[in-house]
Amino acid sequence: MSWVGVLVLIVGLYLAFKVVSFLLKVAMWGVVIAAAYWVVAPLVGWPPLMELFAA
Repeated sequence: MSWVGVLVLIVGLYLAFKVVSFLLKVAMWGVVIAAAYWVVAPLVGWPPLMELFAA
């Protein structure tokens, strides 16, 4: 493998870690928002979380 291949591999791994980090942050914010809705919904009269996803 040439030095260009090694450089491309290193940059690819770096970008892959950045993408995975971003996706985990988005997933965590989704969990935080769902938990906040789960706590607040009964207090303000909104439908429960499971009713939003029931078909």
